[in-house]
Amino acid sequence: MKTKKPKQQFGPKGWTPDQLDSLSGKTYLITGANSGAGFEATRVLLSKGAEVAMLNRNAEKSAAAIATLQQEFGKEAQVKFLHLDLASLDSVRETAARVLESIPRIDALICNAAIAQVANQKLTVDGFESQLGVNHFGHFLLTGLLFTRIEQSKGRIVVVGSNGYRMGLKRIQFEDLNFDQNYTAWNSYAQSKLAQMMFAYELQRRVQATGKEVIVQVCHPGASRTNLLNDTASPLNKLVWSLLSPIIAQSAEKGSWPEVLCATEQAVEPESYYGPTKRAQMVGPVDKCPLDPLALDREAASRLWNISEEKTSLSWTP
Repeated sequence: MKTKKPKQQFGPKGWTPDQLDSLSGKTYLITGANSGAGFEATRVLLSKGAEVAMLNRNAEKSAAAIATLQQEFGKEAQVKFLHLDLASLDSVRETAARVLESIPRIDALICNAAIAQVANQKLTVDGFESQLGVNHFGHFLLTGLLFTRIEQSKGRIVVVGSNGYRMGLKRIQFEDLNFDQNYTAWNSYAQSKLAQMMFAYELQRRVQATGKEVIVQVCHPGASRTNLLNDTASPLNKLVWSLLSPIIAQSAEKGSWPEVLCATEQAVEPESYYGPTKRAQMVGPVDKCPLDPLALDREAASRLWNISEEKTSLSWTP
């Protein structure tokens, strides 16, 4: 079934950060914010007066990122680092506890961090296929542990998906989540992004059903020049991307705009998917993008939710 092109909300030029008012007094949490789209989203939010907590794995890279931001915005820039390793559920729990101790309000949690195209099957310390573990299970647990604080702030949850969700097997492989049989980098990555998006839309439905004042949104960065593949992809995929990205990709700055939109814009709509809208949604003005019905499969999403609760040992009701 052909996906219907959605009606555009933000005009021919799309949404840009120029449309933002002051964000003074607001606090945003971003996973994977020391480089790429997460770093650029941090820059945009700081430029509007917000406070940003960067939830990153690498302390040294985070310190360098903060130093760069302080050069631009001054030593008084409200940005800090909290260690988070999404590949470890214990780390997620420890980080969530520190957030709840030190950050009184959360206007948006932006689930930006991801790994992609892991060449050979790797498992997290908790026994999950690495991309599913980092991209989905880690964020599922973090979101659940912080949900009450987000709700108290009438805040938002932003899940950064990928057009990769419509590739690979186009389903959650419940019978073999870890791809112990026939592992491929593409199929496992596509599953992890589909899982993230299914979780987000299921969370959106559950929040709406209970009438809670939390907004859940899904976006994608398009084809952006980031270091997403540097640590995990095969040498061939790295080479191909290095040759193609200057031609087909946009800047990491523009790749960050969809997640900033979803974290701040009042006019967002349910069951929507925001991102670049040109050249197969790789680049161009940011607006609503076509969404394949497979991401809205309620039966699969409910099953995934139950499995995610089991795997993370967290049962939560939005």
